[in-house]
Amino acid sequence: MRDPRGPFRFALPPSLGAAAAGTRGTRLESYLNAVLGRATSVVVPASYEALARELLAGRVDSAWAPPFVCARIEAMGVRVLVRGVRNGASTYRAALMCKKGAGLELDVLAGKRAVWADRDSVGGYLLPMALLRSKGQDPGRIFLSQGFAGSYRAALEVVLRGDADVTSIFAPAGKTSGATGLAELWPEKKDDFEVVGFTEESPNDGVAVAVGTPAALVTKLEQVFTALHDSDEGRGILHDTFNAERFESAPRMGYRALYRVALASL
Repeated sequence: MRDPRGPFRFALPPSLGAAAAGTRGTRLESYLNAVLGRATSVVVPASYEALARELLAGRVDSAWAPPFVCARIEAMGVRVLVRGVRNGASTYRAALMCKKGAGLELDVLAGKRAVWADRDSVGGYLLPMALLRSKGQDPGRIFLSQGFAGSYRAALEVVLRGDADVTSIFAPAGKTSGATGLAELWPEKKDDFEVVGFTEESPNDGVAVAVGTPAALVTKLEQVFTALHDSDEGRGILHDTFNAERFESAPRMGYRALYRVALASL
């Protein structure tokens, strides 16, 4: 564990990119230094796996992480303190999609071809994997083939041109809503697809704290992050660094829907 008297170390994910992470990290570093009243260092690990290792080993005190990383570390005893709120919601789900008229259903996917956004995409891969396994279906066995297109839009394009039968995209939370992210991803083609099924919901990205972090610091961090939206500077950091409207306190074990697939992908 790190020396509790040393600087507070906060990790940002590598997905921001080195240049953006550097600029945003400096701004966040200055803000945390002021509100925490102690020296702060913002670091950017080389990969999601490295970010998880740094937090699990206590080499960083806290980290902002995507849902699948939050699921991995939460399952190993790390607490996710707060989670982001976007478009008024702190959770989202995924929608499995096929070409309009294909008539696919969740229980008749055997022998079909799947294309996913990315192995680390929650809406574009991990949530549909969790859904299928919860129904006793092994994705490695039921599909004729599986591939990765690199993005939601690219995966939709593969399905539309007939090179795959099913994919998955993000969808707003709410079990009574049939809405998907299709209108945002490809508005001119939103009527060319239909929903095969919806997954369970997953929390948004979260801020986690290392095991052994002093209780007083944990409490202070929760207060700092949940109050970010109360100031102009905080709102700027929320928008530019976290792509969120605000943070809310995260329920304990809130990422459990992702545990199985997140740990399997280690």
